[in-house]
Amino acid sequence: MALEKKVGKIISILGQIVMVHITKHFPSFGEVYQNGEVKLVCYLSKSPDNYYFIVLSGEKKIHRGMTVSSTGKTLSIPVGNELLGRVINVFGTAQDGLGDIKTKESMEVFKNEQFEITKDQKVEIWETGIKVVDFFAPLVKGGKLGLFGGAGVGKTVLLTEIMHNIFMDNSKIKENNDLRSQKSKLNENIAVFAGVGERTREGRELIDELSDKKVLDKTALVYGSMGDNAGTRFLTAFAGVTIAEYFRDIKSSNVLFFIDNVFRFAQAGSELSTLTDTIPSEEGYQPTLTSEMSQFHERLKSGKTADICAIEAIYVPSDDLLNTAVNSIHPYLDSVVTLSRDVYQEGRFPAVDIMASSSSLFDPDIIGEHHYNAVIQAQRIIKKSEELERMVALVGESELSPENQTLYRRSNLIKAYMTQPFEVVSSQTGKVGKKVKLKTTVADMEDIISGKHDSKKVEDLLYIGAIDGK
Repeated sequence: MALEKKVGKIISILGQIVMVHITKHFPSFGEVYQNGEVKLVCYLSKSPDNYYFIVLSGEKKIHRGMTVSSTGKTLSIPVGNELLGRVINVFGTAQDGLGDIKTKESMEVFKNEQFEITKDQKVEIWETGIKVVDFFAPLVKGGKLGLFGGAGVGKTVLLTEIMHNIFMDNSKIKENNDLRSQKSKLNENIAVFAGVGERTREGRELIDELSDKKVLDKTALVYGSMGDNAGTRFLTAFAGVTIAEYFRDIKSSNVLFFIDNVFRFAQAGSELSTLTDTIPSEEGYQPTLTSEMSQFHERLKSGKTADICAIEAIYVPSDDLLNTAVNSIHPYLDSVVTLSRDVYQEGRFPAVDIMASSSSLFDPDIIGEHHYNAVIQAQRIIKKSEELERMVALVGESELSPENQTLYRRSNLIKAYMTQPFEVVSSQTGKVGKKVKLKTTVADMEDIISGKHDSKKVEDLLYIGAIDGK
């Protein structure tokens, strides 16, 4: 006896969301239904017989009463080495004008993560060459780094510089004696970039930058731009994770996963929630926000033979770091870099708020005694200096006690030293980008803290690499 065909009927159309009436069976989350060019993916249950579907294609041909049949498959995306150097959308369609992409494999975009106990691995710092990041919020291999900031403070530039620096210095995986390196066999690092809800112009600039630096052929890019509908933007984040998982698990390549930005992913989910008439939470976001963040972030982890290292740009609406969507991302990050509009207006770039940036790695057993002690002393100096700011504004620096004058001057030297010219914007600034090794940064900071550079002017440390010029 032939299996009964799974069929549903569209009973309402809500923009990019349709409600489908289905009896006799229950569609699974992510299951694809189709009728000719019309393609839908199951998103949410409304009642035992009615389900919300996201429209993937054929929206102009949808009408009430249309029947759609299950394909028996969940939403998949093409994967393979063929994606390297190419730009696709969530459907696997080429967006770079270089012709169709033909792959032999595909992977499901949605899957249930199984909890696995993996052996302990050595925590290893992955240097970015950016002083303020490596010193105050270091990135760990296999970990997650978040770049928080409002509009126009430099999140995308900082993310792109990190991407550039890591690729140029870490194109090979070092051989070790454990299972991970034996299976990796010196495979090159791979980057996956997910552009979620950002400007098309920024995507174009990134492609040009990767091409100029000759690393585009090591990068797979999937875009769901600001002009795309909420369903496409929401799915693009998961599509990017799926591609990263393929290179991690199938190709045993370490993956640098970049996403710009995660807030737009949360915003897309909120828009979908509004279309499905779901009662929002207290601040207006979808009640499923926490679970969606969990589904996304829990897949960005180390595998048995390789790692995924995630670097995430997070837009902070109205510079409100207490925003619900912003706070929902924090629990999954190992390191946090916060960009400040006040620092930006003072003319210091990258515009990082040092006291609002942190890392879970601040343990002397992980980062070393010298680094740990230098960070603690630098934070103490900056914190005390902030308490003196109002006094300086009222009566001037000269009215401070000699001890406080020294502390205030050293705080300004630290802040100036943490500025840095970036390679990715060298054509606009006219300054050649500088990369600094973490060991050098720690040594320079120890010298500033100890007073070795008290005779220097603040301007002497602005936009330099290492203090010795090397």
